[in-house]
Amino acid sequence: MRKGGILNPVLAKLLAETGHTDYLVVTDAGLPIPENVNTRIDFALKPGIPGFLELLDTVLNELVVEKIILAEEIKTASPEMHEEISKRFQNIPVEYVPHIQFKENTKRARGLIRSGEFTPYANIILQAGVAY
Repeated sequence: MRKGGILNPVLAKLLAETGHTDYLVVTDAGLPIPENVNTRIDFALKPGIPGFLELLDTVLNELVVEKIILAEEIKTASPEMHEEISKRFQNIPVEYVPHIQFKENTKRARGLIRSGEFTPYANIILQAGVAY
């Protein structure tokens, strides 16, 4: 057994295999997951468990991110969540797209990681960067 960090072997493998410019998506409980995405990790246990931010923070402890993509609608539908996400990416470019386009962009993802979050538009596409 591992001492700490990410214990889920599928998530640990996904993060280890993610390369520069790959997309990873951390989702709320309701975002549709495209059928063509190879790795789907569903942590949703019940409403709010685990929370989106908890799952996002866990991923961010292991992943270098060079850009994020958010649905434009998060700004008005879930301003508190938008603020919390923004705090985590103060020096990273943010691209906002309509939610319809966001869902299309998820088809390019290496993997999707689902939380139990019930906050509208609590979804993010992380574009992987490099550590050097």
